[in-house]
Amino acid sequence: MDIKNEIKKIIEDSLKEMNEKSSVIIEKPKDNENGDFSTNIAMQLSKKLKQNPKSIAQNIINNINKRDIIESIHIAGPGFINIFINKKYLFNDINSILKLQDNYGKSEIGKKEKINVEFVSANPTGILHLGTARGAAYGDNICRILNFSGFYVTREYYVNDAGNQIENLGNSIKTRYENICGIEKEMPKDGYYANEIIDIAQKIYNEHKEQKSNENITYFKDIGVKTLLAIIEEDLKAFRVTFDIWTKESDIRKTGKIEECLEILKNKENIYESENATWLRTSKYGDDKDRVIIKSNNEYTYLVPDIAYHLYKINRGYDRLIDVLGADHHGYISRLKASVEALGYEKEKIDIKLLQMVKLIRDNEEVKMSKRSGETVTIRELIEEVGVDAARYFFAMRSLDTQMDFDITLAKKKTNENPVYYVQYAHARICSILREYGNVTEIEKFETIQSEYAYNLLNKVYEFKEVVESAALKQLPHLISKYVYDLATIFHTFYSHEKIITNDKKYTIERIKLIECVKITIKNALNLLGVEALEKM
Repeated sequence: MDIKNEIKKIIEDSLKEMNEKSSVIIEKPKDNENGDFSTNIAMQLSKKLKQNPKSIAQNIINNINKRDIIESIHIAGPGFINIFINKKYLFNDINSILKLQDNYGKSEIGKKEKINVEFVSANPTGILHLGTARGAAYGDNICRILNFSGFYVTREYYVNDAGNQIENLGNSIKTRYENICGIEKEMPKDGYYANEIIDIAQKIYNEHKEQKSNENITYFKDIGVKTLLAIIEEDLKAFRVTFDIWTKESDIRKTGKIEECLEILKNKENIYESENATWLRTSKYGDDKDRVIIKSNNEYTYLVPDIAYHLYKINRGYDRLIDVLGADHHGYISRLKASVEALGYEKEKIDIKLLQMVKLIRDNEEVKMSKRSGETVTIRELIEEVGVDAARYFFAMRSLDTQMDFDITLAKKKTNENPVYYVQYAHARICSILREYGNVTEIEKFETIQSEYAYNLLNKVYEFKEVVESAALKQLPHLISKYVYDLATIFHTFYSHEKIITNDKKYTIERIKLIECVKITIKNALNLLGVEALEKM
């Protein structure tokens, strides 16, 4: 049941009777005394109709046909129309929710639009850390929410397996290997020092002893990338994150996609020669300056394969591209959007989300060092310490564009202070009640429920679809986490004020059906955040 849209339709039908057409906005008042829903449409029309808003509001009310959904309508303040819902009407759709089960809250608002979401895409030069975990959680949540809302979503990981950082990886592994072989050699200036680099070198030595001392860097690069990508994929799976496509930069380079991209830019007269280099006219499309794409030594800058990669994604037929990047890519947004426009596409085709920094807090103090890598906390360490559910939920609680403190002490608590525990406990409590009472038959008419606690609970359940659609359109998963926490709060309040199982069979069955709807909604909401809805705690 989408009560908000039903009310909107009723107001729009009334306006048609008045030969008026206008955009109607329906809102929920902060104070319940002002109604279940409210609209300021009368004030919006006042200037156009040159009438007092209260008179317009009264005309709108007079043209509303009697509907079972509406209990009463009042005019308030300068011309607000406050609408009170018939409480009994709320129960009409309970059986529909029970039939939909896992599909409750789904919509077709996406209209099968094809969206490519590229996220994580960490260089395969080390294992994944805390900041990457936040991007992984966000990207996965967005994909879940978009899929649930009728979009066709492809999850993609772009593997930067070419360029200087991979050269440094190969040199780092080879140096560590040579050290194990007894050859004294200093680590390269921009080398990688994490323990996994030593582990890879040790594995090569264990299998081949000193036989690989004369191998070139390519050998060590290939082993390093392959090994680290396998670890990355394993860690992501443990974090409940999977990808449909893994695209390698090396393949973009090998298959002529860069040359194809440069040819398009050249034909559109968007590249030129200057100072022994080749430049892209990004300033023509909103960037603060033009960018070098081919250096004087004929090497591509890092921007070139990225442009070719995005053209490759566009050519695969996506309506929209979403990139989830680190905060350090802030200056990259304008040049990437300008590059897409220089290729002949609207810059709105690509949407770039920047993920802000995460600080890990334990006992009110920042945790700076990892036990294993010596540099930063890894996804694996985070999972081992707080569990996947707490990690996923905590990341989903904050908007991506705000810095966050991840309170590890709070995340481990098994009390209502911990928000994920609080929400999961609501679901587990309902499951316990349902196990105790067993299956109940479907009922057609609800007659015994009259408390405001129950009405508030059902009203909140009915908001779910609207919240999901809003989260999908705005790409804001934290709207879901806030919603499900509020739903759990309303349920706990209902539970503390109203007995559910009694000797009165009809009374009990009606409340069993109500809390079963709550259970379905909590489970579906948590699933969109990659969090398990526990049945026992």
